[in-house]
Amino acid sequence: MEIGVVSDTHGKLAAAALPALQGVELIVHAGDIGDDAVVARLTTVAPVLAIHGNTDRGTALARTYPATRWLEREGVLIYLTHIGGQPHHLVQSLPKTAEGRVPQVYIFGHSHRPLCEMYKGILFLNPGTAGAPRGAGLSVARLRVENGQASAVIVPLAE
Repeated sequence: MEIGVVSDTHGKLAAAALPALQGVELIVHAGDIGDDAVVARLTTVAPVLAIHGNTDRGTALARTYPATRWLEREGVLIYLTHIGGQPHHLVQSLPKTAEGRVPQVYIFGHSHRPLCEMYKGILFLNPGTAGAPRGAGLSVARLRVENGQASAVIVPLAE
């Protein structure tokens, strides 16, 4: 299964994002959505699971979407949050499910800088920004989950 991963759209979605996500079965949005119209556009490609980010607080988006989310696909446990950090810091305080499981994939946004790094057996994935570049350009990610294994690639977008 392929999952599209976007974040930090801030109410804008790069025109190149939709073609870059074609063929995915699900899209996750890691917060700072900015406008529900972004989610509506993404749903033209695949169903969307989203969380709100810090700039969505105090808006209808924060009431509609949770701050974090767990999902499991193809035997891969995925955690979705907005504010992350560096894998070597995050791995020390990973969230756990009620059963005490830690995620195999930790997806976050916030920095607008893409990251795809395997660290201590956990895939840390920040897709960058699909709408509001801050020097790093625009990007999304494609996450592949299959038979309990996960891999991902960052897909740069034309501005």
